[in-house]
Amino acid sequence: MGYPDRPGWLRYIQRTPYSDGVLYGSPTAENVGKPTIIEITAYNRRTFETARHNLIINIMSAEDFPLPYQAEFFIKNMNVEEMLASEVLGDFLGAVKNVWQPERLNAINITSALDRGGRVPLPINDMKEGVYVMVGADVPFSSCLREVENPQNQLRCSQEMEPVITCDKKFRTQFYIDWCKISLVDKTKQVSTYQEVIRGEGILPDGGEYKPPSDSLKSRDYYTDFLITLAVPSAVALVLFLILAYIMCCRREGVIQLVHHSAIQKSTKELRDMSKNREIAWPLSTLPVFHPVTGEIIPPLHTDSYDSTNMPLMQTQQNLPHQTQIPQQQTTGDFRLTTFQRFEVNGIPEERKLTEAMNL
Repeated sequence: MGYPDRPGWLRYIQRTPYSDGVLYGSPTAENVGKPTIIEITAYNRRTFETARHNLIINIMSAEDFPLPYQAEFFIKNMNVEEMLASEVLGDFLGAVKNVWQPERLNAINITSALDRGGRVPLPINDMKEGVYVMVGADVPFSSCLREVENPQNQLRCSQEMEPVITCDKKFRTQFYIDWCKISLVDKTKQVSTYQEVIRGEGILPDGGEYKPPSDSLKSRDYYTDFLITLAVPSAVALVLFLILAYIMCCRREGVIQLVHHSAIQKSTKELRDMSKNREIAWPLSTLPVFHPVTGEIIPPLHTDSYDSTNMPLMQTQQNLPHQTQIPQQQTTGDFRLTTFQRFEVNGIPEERKLTEAMNL
């Protein structure tokens, strides 16, 4: 009471809004003799009626009830709120008492496995979180509990196998204990490990309680610091931008190469356009001719769609309809036959002698 939260050693758990809430925990030696008052406020969800109750917890020293022999069990098939039920906890202490045979046996601490770093179980097969229960007695451990420390059982635990414990049957009916996680503590053999702290260079001297500064501190204007924080990076960024702009725009060493490349590309394009539009001269034997007798225009040997690249320059001599054969007389009285063909080149008629068909 008088604090915003419950003490650090005290825990609270409530599974659902309609289930019982449980307060549990184990106080430390610093809390001995100090009464702890817990103010509990509850309200009715239907009528919104509230009620308050003060719970007073008196903590006594454990030295009044010495239990030097302590054993901690891990129970797999229980949750912490189930273990805190008086009848369940009584059954567990009864099973331990049958195995241990002490004169006085009490539960010292009960902790959920989630508080020890355990994982939340999957909501299948009614799996539980698990709970650690520490009990203390006034007599040494029994031989059954000592069986966990055998080398054979330690080896089986290292291989993730269950150890062989003779008294496990007394717990198996209600409690499933993981014997590999049991710990036995004998405080009669513990040696104090307290050492006096020697202050050196790595330890700061105790300065006492913290004293916050008074309200008389002068206010400080951070406007100038704010401007400097923005101005310096902005000026540096502006200088870098101007240097980069000068390098990119005024110091371009590849201007001549770019102009030369552009001229070559332009000339190549012009040559390609000229090659597409050029007119290939037809051979003389394919041009239109005039008949030497009738004067009629005779069409060429091939049409315009004919591929002229495979056309020979001179056609094979043949007796074609547009050819004229004129016999000529020799001095000896014989005749020889000569073939003439009329051509028209660039609009100018021209007669050429082609071959002599016969040698007389």
